[in-house]
Amino acid sequence: MSQTRVQPKQAIAGVTPAQVAEATVMTIWPSICAYSSGRFLGTLYEIRFPDINRAMRLGNLIALLSVPHALLLYFWKVLPWVAMKYTLTNRRVVVQRGIQGVEERSVKLDAFDAIDVVVQDGQAWFKAGDLLFKNGQREVFRLAGVNRPEAFRAACLKAHIAYVGVQKALARSH
Repeated sequence: MSQTRVQPKQAIAGVTPAQVAEATVMTIWPSICAYSSGRFLGTLYEIRFPDINRAMRLGNLIALLSVPHALLLYFWKVLPWVAMKYTLTNRRVVVQRGIQGVEERSVKLDAFDAIDVVVQDGQAWFKAGDLLFKNGQREVFRLAGVNRPEAFRAACLKAHIAYVGVQKALARSH
C-alpha cells in the first residue's frame, strides 16, 4: 500500500504571507447609513418624544412608516452595479464596487498608523460609524457607514500591526 502525502503550500493553514500573495482576511458591506438619506432616517428614528416608555415613541412610529423608504435604500445598496463592499486583505483595505468587486480605491496597511471611529448624526441608531484611517493627524482613507465599526477597526489594526512588523523584520534581515 502506498501512501500519498500532500505537501502543504502554507506553513500554517489559512495564513498567506503578504510577500507571496494577497489574501482576503475579512469582507463587510456598509449599512444604509453610508448614504445621507439613511443617516436622515436614523436621526428620525432616534426621536425619543414622548419619553414615557420605549415602545410609544415618535421615532418608533416613524421607523414603522418609513419601512418602504428603508427597503428602497437597502435594495439600492445591493444592486449589482451599485453594491459596495469593504475588504481587508493581508496587504491593504479595499473598497470594491459592483457584483464583480471592481476596486474603487484602497489604502496599504503601512500607509496609516491609527483608525478613528466617527459616528455621524443618524448612525448611532444603526450601530454604525465611519472609519477614519490616519497617518499622524492627516486622514488618508475613510470607510462610510460601517456596521459595528469597532470589530472591523480591530481587525484592520491587527492586520496593520502584523504587516508592518513583518516589513520591519524583513528590512532588518536584508
